Amino acid sequence: MTIALSGNEEQKEKYLPKLASGEFLGAYSLSEAGSGTDAAAMVARATDDGEHYTLNGEKMWVTNGTTADLFVLFAKVTDHPDYGKKSHGGVTCFIIEKGFEGFEIGKKEDKLGIRSSDTCTLILNECKVPKTNVLGDVGKGFPIAMNALDNSRIGIAAQGLGIAQGAYEAALKYSKERESFGKPIAAHQSISNYLADMAVRIDAARLQVYKAAWAKQEHYENGSSRHTLEASIAKLSAGDTAMWVSERAVQVLGGYGYTKDFPVERFFRDAKITQIYEGTQEVQRLVIAREIGK
Repeated sequence: MTIALSGNEEQKEKYLPKLASGEFLGAYSLSEAGSGTDAAAMVARATDDGEHYTLNGEKMWVTNGTTADLFVLFAKVTDHPDYGKKSHGGVTCFIIEKGFEGFEIGKKEDKLGIRSSDTCTLILNECKVPKTNVLGDVGKGFPIAMNALDNSRIGIAAQGLGIAQGAYEAALKYSKERESFGKPIAAHQSISNYLADMAVRIDAARLQVYKAAWAKQEHYENGSSRHTLEASIAKLSAGDTAMWVSERAVQVLGGYGYTKDFPVERFFRDAKITQIYEGTQEVQRLVIAREIGK
């Protein structure tokens, strides 16, 4: 929604009511096969053909791609003065409707986790996009993409936090019911230490997520500095917490944790992506180091 609000009045009037009402489902498309972490290396191209732009290329890892009606998609405009001169030269943000000529839905990915959310490729084959559907200014799409990541990383952090909380609650409940050597396994020190560490890590991650959300609010409502640092810290912490806690939860349940009879195996599979998308954990450390070094 933050991306959509940056559009012009015509775009807001045309698309925001449909997105807000649920009539339209939106999707975000930045990554490509060779430009995930290095987003500026995208090869999707847009050519100025008078009244519209013609887009060619293939985008990847598009969440909601098979079900969305509206796509915020990035490609490089070839006749922009910065094209070929800067790594992100010519990157422009386009609003694409599902029915546009030359726009196709590609392969749906068969994923390890987050299987209730579809992920697919998008194919741009002489895709015609009206010039009125450029979001922001031509060649100024890269800052839009980076700002979107500042926002979405907080969402991924919240997702990781929820996965961790769910895994912890399942492990805690099981540990109080399952007995060994005459007492609940929660009473055994090895298990109780796991549970204590889970609680501590989750509490710390939750505070970091809340802080990042507060920093975002301060930025947009009161003009405070960008929340880049806080978003990366929250995403790094909550993603690692989700993976650590869910793995320990499987261990607490033992053999049952490896079956689909209990939810922890799903938490374990779902947790991994929170360390990858919206910028890998390695990228978050780079961002954090850059921000604290200013």
